[in-house]
Amino acid sequence: MDSRRTVNLNLLLALSVAAWIVGTCNADFTPADNYLINCGSTVDANVDQRVFQADNSGAAILTSPKSTAATISPNLVSGFDSAMLYQSARIFDVPSSYAFKLKSRGRHFVRLHFFPFKYQTYDLSTANFKVSTEDVVLLNNFTAPSSSSPVFREYSLNITRDMLILTFVPLGNNTQAFINAIEVISVPDDLITDSAQTLNPGQYLGLSVQPLQTFYRINVGGPKVTPDNDTLWRTWVTDQSSFLNSTATKVVNFPGKLNYQDGLATQEDAPDSVYNTARQLLVQNNTSTVSNMTWQFDVDSRSSYLIRFHFCDIVGQAAYELLFDVYVDSLSASKDLDLSTKSFGTLAVPFYMDIVLPSSDPSGKLSISIGPSSIKNIAPDGILNGLEIMKMNISTGSVFVVAPPPGAKSHLAVILGSVLGGVAAVIIGIVLCICCRRKKKPRTPLTSRPSSSWTPLNGLSFLTTGSRTTSRTTLTSGTSGDTSYRIPFVVLQDATNHFDEQMVIGVGGFGKVYKAVMQDGSKLAVKRGNQKSHQGLREFRTEIELLSGLRHRHLVSLIGYCDEHNEMILVYEYMEKGTLKSHLYGSDMPPLSWKKRLEICIGAARGLHYLHTGFAKSIIHRDVKSANILLDESLLAKVSDFGLSKVGPEFDQTHVSTAVKGSFGYLDPEYFRRQKLTDKSDVYSFGVVLLEVICARPVIDPTLPRDMINLAEWAMKWQKRGELDQIVDQRIAGTVRPEALRKFGETVEKCLAEYGVERPTMGDVLWNLEFVLQLQEAGPDMSNIDSMNQISELPSNAKRVVSSLELSTADESRTGIDYSDMSTSNAFSQLINAEGR
Repeated sequence: MDSRRTVNLNLLLALSVAAWIVGTCNADFTPADNYLINCGSTVDANVDQRVFQADNSGAAILTSPKSTAATISPNLVSGFDSAMLYQSARIFDVPSSYAFKLKSRGRHFVRLHFFPFKYQTYDLSTANFKVSTEDVVLLNNFTAPSSSSPVFREYSLNITRDMLILTFVPLGNNTQAFINAIEVISVPDDLITDSAQTLNPGQYLGLSVQPLQTFYRINVGGPKVTPDNDTLWRTWVTDQSSFLNSTATKVVNFPGKLNYQDGLATQEDAPDSVYNTARQLLVQNNTSTVSNMTWQFDVDSRSSYLIRFHFCDIVGQAAYELLFDVYVDSLSASKDLDLSTKSFGTLAVPFYMDIVLPSSDPSGKLSISIGPSSIKNIAPDGILNGLEIMKMNISTGSVFVVAPPPGAKSHLAVILGSVLGGVAAVIIGIVLCICCRRKKKPRTPLTSRPSSSWTPLNGLSFLTTGSRTTSRTTLTSGTSGDTSYRIPFVVLQDATNHFDEQMVIGVGGFGKVYKAVMQDGSKLAVKRGNQKSHQGLREFRTEIELLSGLRHRHLVSLIGYCDEHNEMILVYEYMEKGTLKSHLYGSDMPPLSWKKRLEICIGAARGLHYLHTGFAKSIIHRDVKSANILLDESLLAKVSDFGLSKVGPEFDQTHVSTAVKGSFGYLDPEYFRRQKLTDKSDVYSFGVVLLEVICARPVIDPTLPRDMINLAEWAMKWQKRGELDQIVDQRIAGTVRPEALRKFGETVEKCLAEYGVERPTMGDVLWNLEFVLQLQEAGPDMSNIDSMNQISELPSNAKRVVSSLELSTADESRTGIDYSDMSTSNAFSQLINAEGR
């Protein structure tokens, strides 16, 4: 088997093992900054295989007009973890600071160790003080509890300065500040990504710069993990004190190797000892009722929290069998979570999910639950491997607030003034717009607008991407009212009969798609965002930004959108005949003819070619599949679903580095391995679609024998043997000319090359499909032409015709000319004959 040709299950497994090996070899993370300070001591302390340096060693700059180095007997702290750190402390009678010169800006752990003890006239249990950086107040009005245990505080800060200054300020008369040990450690910047899911529809953005305080870090079902067993020197405690034993569970230990995958969790996110243990719902028999397993934590009810769930399917016997629900404070965080979809069908793959909780229960109790899926014929099950709860920056100023810069006496007044001024400006703007609209004559609606009650959108204010222009078309982030409309929710509610389930025509990752019938009888497709979906605001914005600037015969047109009542609804032209996938398999629709299938492929290729070449920067679809190719009433193909699309690389770059997203079975293997996205990733996915078209079977079918599960792998075996005709859909096999099939197979094989540089452009694919159609219609008299090899050598007049036809098709909506009858294959045939080829 030639492993260079396609993604298959064996390749995914091999990649997973390779990723594990790499992860194991690089398990010891080396931070750029690694300050470990043993405060108040004149000697270094060896703790957890790390050396904490004395604070007079010069590792950190101590600035204190008056401080005291205090020590106590080792016997008083001998029972503590990291006991040597609590034998000494630095006591401050006046404001003082430690300064750390940083080698790398970005996210750092800042850890503070406190143990109040009595030293001479000092009783540190009565100390009251504040700890802050130049940007953030970490502790305010802090008094270490007079217990027999140390106090540990960990913060995750995005530091944008070259120097970190930790300042300790005693509060009140005859009181002190103190510190036993300090850690300042740089961590990978992607340890905290920029976005997280919220319990309401949408995403929380800006997380990467958010200060965080670790409240809980739990190894669910597993033993305590000490810092010397964690690449970032974290402590993971057991879940025994937080777990509410309300249902039967069992602790699972996985002895095998974990399959770390690019784009998912790494050993910096959590160590192996977290991912290879879990707590699992215990089902005694199939008839017993299974309730949720729940953990409960004490929190500050005034604050927001980032909750990170760590999952790794170490209990499943096969992919796509473990489904369960996740709850935060009895609210759904994820419905029917299937870990296999995150790992492309591979088991034992570490994965984490971030949820932002705006505010917790007023009781100060935060509950986390895992429950069985409600899907029928799915065995009740559920697991959780690890859990982190991090307090986010709050605005009350009680514990964790942004600190004003030195000398900014009226900083708060400036902020309040700016906010109030901004609100006033918005209100004035709204009033002026209303007045102006009353005076203006109503705009004549476009023919594609089904309702005159829609309000024109003059600018998508939340879109910040700069404009991308060419000589013929402009695509901007803030589009004019001619192409985007905000549609009232009540209009869509009425058109879908209050989103009646009988009106559902499709279901995707974003949500359900409804058929909408307007008052004038026109039909629309309404895609309503699912509040429990993993897709959200980013996909919503991407669709509007892209489609509002795209007008092409072979791209589904965006009619409008609705964002009222926290809804995320997209409205498209209605595609009467549904998806290409539904016409190939899995339904009772009559089979498409071979010629019609070729025409559909050509139409989809035209749409993708326009995306790749129609603008100054290419647009990469990133989720090309038969389910995203829709057909209108005349079976004209249009590419849809741009929620995952990305703008292509800059002129001086070859790719876009981004996390892997797409659909299993269609995914470009080079993109999967290297996380480097190019327009050739779309070409690979389109090659898989071409195989669906000729074979009429799913891209992944676990019910088939092992060597047939992956369509691309299986079909390429036949193609390389020159026997593609053996697996052609029997419903059309007798109508496919051998010459056309040979060229079709060559095109697919080129598309499925492992490396992008070996694949044709979408323009080349389009020409070859046109040529296949010409062979199918013209017969064997053109069979001696090798279109794939000679396509790059077309005569200059042929290239001009290509450019003219494609640009004309792209601009038909602008010119009003109908190019539906134009055939580039006819032009190609004439040029070939003219050149004597």
